[in-house]
Amino acid sequence: MKTILITGADRGVGLGMTAVFLEAGWRVFAGQYMPQWKELEELRHKYPDTLHIVELDVSKEDSVRKCYDVISSKVEYLDMLVSNAGIVGNVGDIFDLKDFDKGLNAFNVNTLGSFRMVQAFLPLIDKEESMKRLCFVSSEAGSVSVSHRRDGFTYPMSKTALNMGVKLLFKELRPKGFTFRLYHPGWVRSYMSGKKNTEGKYEPVETARAAFIQFTNDSPREDVLFVHDNENITWPF
Repeated sequence: MKTILITGADRGVGLGMTAVFLEAGWRVFAGQYMPQWKELEELRHKYPDTLHIVELDVSKEDSVRKCYDVISSKVEYLDMLVSNAGIVGNVGDIFDLKDFDKGLNAFNVNTLGSFRMVQAFLPLIDKEESMKRLCFVSSEAGSVSVSHRRDGFTYPMSKTALNMGVKLLFKELRPKGFTFRLYHPGWVRSYMSGKKNTEGKYEPVETARAAFIQFTNDSPREDVLFVHDNENITWPF
C-alpha cells in the first residue's frame, strides 16, 4: 500500500484528491486546517483504516513539525507529498493596495508553506522504499508569459514564486532520485475565495482525477520539469 500526504485537504481540490487516492487503495494522511468542514470526517467513516486526518497549518512551523511527529509515528516512509494548501490573499489593483499583511499571508501559505512541508518531511520521503515524488498545485496565474490576471497581485506573484522554488528544488533533489509534478488544476469550482465558485469549468473531483493520473504515472521525461494542467497541456513558466 502506497502512502501520501495531502495538504489543504478540507475541501475543494484537496478533498477531491483525498477521495480519489483513497478509492485507488492508497493510505492517505489528510492535512486538516478547518475542522468545521465535515467532509473529511465523512470520508473517514468510509475509509476508517486508510484515511488519517492530521491537524496542519502550513503557514506555521510548529504545526508542520507536529504533523511530522504524528505521521512519522505511524509510517516509516511516505511515497508522495502533495502541496495543495492555498489562499487567495488578493489586495486589489495598484490603486487600492490596502492590506499588505493579507498579501504576505498568501506568500506564507502558497509559497513558503510548500517548502516548510518539503523540508520537514524529507526524512520520511528520502527512503529507498519510497516513490520520492513531490507534487505541487500551482496555477496559470503563476505563468509570467501567459497569465491573464489583471489585478489581485499577491496570488499570482505567490504562484510564480512557487514555480521558481520548485525549479530550484528540482535542481537539488532530482539527482538524488526525487521526481516532481507541478500541476495547474484548471478553472475549478472551488472555495479559494471563501465560498464556492460556481463559474468554474471543473468540479474539484474532476481535476482531482486528472491529478491522480499525472501524480501516479511515471513520465518518460522525469529529468525535465514541466507545468501540466488537468488536460495534460504544458504551460510555460
